Amino acid sequence: QVQLVESGGGLVQAGGSLKLSCTASARTFSSYAKGWFRRAPGKEREFVAAINWSSSTNYADAVKGRFTISRDNAKNTVFLQMNSLKPEDTAIYYCAASALRFTSSSDSRLYDYWGQGTQVTVSS
Repeated sequence: QVQLVESGGGLVQAGGSLKLSCTASARTFSSYAKGWFRRAPGKEREFVAAINWSSSTNYADAVKGRFTISRDNAKNTVFLQMNSLKPEDTAIYYCAASALRFTSSSDSRLYDYWGQGTQVTVSS
């Protein structure tokens, strides 16, 4: 069973930056596709970014140009660098992993494992 643990969330002012990390418990995670999703208060969970096994990436329009997803397979870790943060980026951010290693899909149904989430709060 793969366990995913996110870290790096916190409180930041608008225009600031944060870097989220997600580390998996199993070495098989290194071949999985990974994604980041978020859920804002009172809203549905939404796609943020994804990266497949060959490091092809996909971003939601809302974060394109501001967020960067990357991975370090040797450390079983995926990152989300978030720059130029806005109050509307406030949400719980979830890491996810898919056994479909070539996917970078925004469809949450394709992801098999989920972390517990980390809170990101952007003040205006």
